[in-house]
Amino acid sequence: MEQFEKRESWDHYFMRLVEAVASRATCTRRKFGALLTRENMILSTGYNGSARGLAHCTEVGCKIINNHCVRTIHAEQNAIISAARNGINVNGATIYTLGFPCLICAKLLINLGIKRVVFRELYFKPEYKEELEFTQELFRDTGVETVHLKD
Repeated sequence: MEQFEKRESWDHYFMRLVEAVASRATCTRRKFGALLTRENMILSTGYNGSARGLAHCTEVGCKIINNHCVRTIHAEQNAIISAARNGINVNGATIYTLGFPCLICAKLLINLGIKRVVFRELYFKPEYKEELEFTQELFRDTGVETVHLKD
């Protein structure tokens, strides 16, 4: 009988797909991707990039205000928008992201009913430590499971 290699977990599989999604990102500072799933089915994807019809960072450069590129929409937000545009209910879903969600994205995910956040990197600058801690607290207080998926 032929031996088969063990299949990778759903979390690792979806995180590899997030890396492919992130390759479409148009911000030159950082490429992020996001993927929404429910019952191991892909609902929506998103990457950081400009709003429809507007120039991308790759074309005109980043627009930095308070150390943030404000030209782009976050990957999590674009995944949510894509689902909404297509009439897809994401209540109870899991989101996979390359970086831990920012405070604004976290509040959106909570209100959408996202139940699980799987992320690769706890990406934050020291000056945002208090915001990161509050974001983690919000997830804990609302019962959103967070999984730091290190390879």
